[in-house]
Amino acid sequence: MKLSELLQQIDYVDATLAGDPEIKGVTYDSRQVEPGFVFVAMQGATVDGRDFIPAAVKAGAVAIVAEGVVETGDSAVAGVQVKDGRKALADVAAAYYDNPSKHLRVVGITGTNGKTTTAFVCKHVMANAWHRAGLIGTLGADDGTGMAAGERTTPESSDVHGLLSRMVDNGCRGAAMEVSSHALVQHRVGKVEFDVGVFMNLTRDHLDFHKTMDDYYRAKLSLGTHMARQRGSKKPVMVINVDDVHGQKMARALEDEVTVVTFGFSATADFRATSADLGMRGTSFKMKAKGREYLVRTPLIGRFNVYNCLAALAAADSMGMNFREAISALASVPQVSGRLESVLDNRPYRVFVDYAHTPDALENVLSTLKGLNPGRLITVVGCGGDRDRMKRPMMARAASQWSDIVLLTSDNPRSEEPEVIIDEMARGVVQANFKKIVDRREAIKTAVAAAKPNDIVLIAGKGHETYQEVKGERFPFSDRAEVLAADRLRE
Repeated sequence: MKLSELLQQIDYVDATLAGDPEIKGVTYDSRQVEPGFVFVAMQGATVDGRDFIPAAVKAGAVAIVAEGVVETGDSAVAGVQVKDGRKALADVAAAYYDNPSKHLRVVGITGTNGKTTTAFVCKHVMANAWHRAGLIGTLGADDGTGMAAGERTTPESSDVHGLLSRMVDNGCRGAAMEVSSHALVQHRVGKVEFDVGVFMNLTRDHLDFHKTMDDYYRAKLSLGTHMARQRGSKKPVMVINVDDVHGQKMARALEDEVTVVTFGFSATADFRATSADLGMRGTSFKMKAKGREYLVRTPLIGRFNVYNCLAALAAADSMGMNFREAISALASVPQVSGRLESVLDNRPYRVFVDYAHTPDALENVLSTLKGLNPGRLITVVGCGGDRDRMKRPMMARAASQWSDIVLLTSDNPRSEEPEVIIDEMARGVVQANFKKIVDRREAIKTAVAAAKPNDIVLIAGKGHETYQEVKGERFPFSDRAEVLAADRLRE
């Protein structure tokens, strides 16, 4: 693609051109620039991309896109001025990759809890029907050839369009992606054409970023308004959980903008669960939809996974997939890493690892496990540093209410002192069934050592993560690996 062709497809204020070079790539990271690349200098929370323009030029960038007057320092390098660097990155990337989402059936899932599992289930259903499908989310990205680790739930827009392009090249017909509230505010899914948007729920989280729950809600709502403004030929559908009060509000707000389909246990839901049998080895439930009743079975555990499956089925139907095949596919959904993941299956006690890091998510997991009637429920939980401090006592309160034994420990303390975080958590406990163990490894070891036959141990907060972040450094750490090591010590 020539620079002139690219400029025809984006909104810009002014441009100082230097010939019409062939564009070889797009990036926002000067370290990734190669000869022929366009470098988009974005304004970050702590770093201004404009400071890296000289490095990008030195590395071979042929065009610089930035807010304000662009000084490239090289007459052979084009300067393109835009109003919003983040929006421009999405525009440039979509143009460069030929708007790959228009060649895929794309499902975007947003909400505080359930995004990862629902995206994983959607991808599984699509791959079952179409042989190959893509995934973008907290667990990483699958471009149709296998999973690769990722840094963010929703990557920057140039990475998103690049991944979607690879999915098209690799023969994927569909893609499921988690869409975080940060991503929506920061235009990371700009120019992505969705077939279906899914809203799971809204509970307290990320208030260090959004400041208020109203701001948080508006960020989630913007997925629907984004879809309403899509310029392509798709007729987008917004799938909404109407058991959630924010979902009810969202359904009303969007009903005149896009097609709205609802799910939940509510009698008014289009995809309605009427009963659920929750067991240690899986879940089955009856669902009323499309004028009929269906029996749905899945190896996923817990009432909250009924919502995840309802959302995936509503999304599949909204994309025109064979509905009975979609239901059948749920019976073979593999275990999702770090989402109520059973680590020890051949012991007289059970140990689960879960990513629950909000009060609501933790309570959902604990109530599910308590419903399995364990001898005792032992919970290891911490809270991340440099994040919403108000939820810390709420997390400890949920743990102490539902558990027989609670071990308060470190999560990712980041720049904070772990002892301070744990002390703030401890203010929320409601009974004297807790102990503070700062070292997470020691806390896991203590919990596993204490487990008796029929007990359940929950290690909460980090889930799939393979590191612990302390004072700006990431150290290797896996809850799953620590559980296995602790179990070996019992032998």
